Amino acid sequence: MRKSKIFIGVIGAGDCSEHVCKLAEQVGRWIAKAGAVLVCGGLGGVMEAASKGAKKEGGITIGILPGIDRDRANPFIDFPIVTGLGEGRNLLVVRNSDVVIALQGEFGTLSEIAFSLKLGKPVIGLSTWKISDKIIQAKNAEEAVNLALIQAEALRKDYE
Repeated sequence: MRKSKIFIGVIGAGDCSEHVCKLAEQVGRWIAKAGAVLVCGGLGGVMEAASKGAKKEGGITIGILPGIDRDRANPFIDFPIVTGLGEGRNLLVVRNSDVVIALQGEFGTLSEIAFSLKLGKPVIGLSTWKISDKIIQAKNAEEAVNLALIQAEALRKDYE
């Protein structure tokens, strides 16, 4: 039986500071280096920076868009998925991720964190909301991705 790739969701603000964008880009690079697939909301800010980082390392990116126009995806998205669901697409970002890395963000990010926790998906926090002791805090991008990989592998073993 073939093991599928690990899908890591990256969530965060659609508009972010230069510091957070650099952090997100580093996360994307580490995801690609690990051979995982990056899943995000497909637009700007954290989503675009993480996707850009993944593409710099030859990674695969999926953008789950709130609207119905694939051309609205940021230029680093390989597979834009249209939903027409607006912010409701946040649930689909989480559902299509084995584990989620949260970077800062506002209420949209908070909703994705909440969906993840409700569905039992691990959440790695990197300078983000600290609303639950179930959010595993990381100090930097490399640690965040390593923790995400460990959590995803542990879940796979639970299902084998």
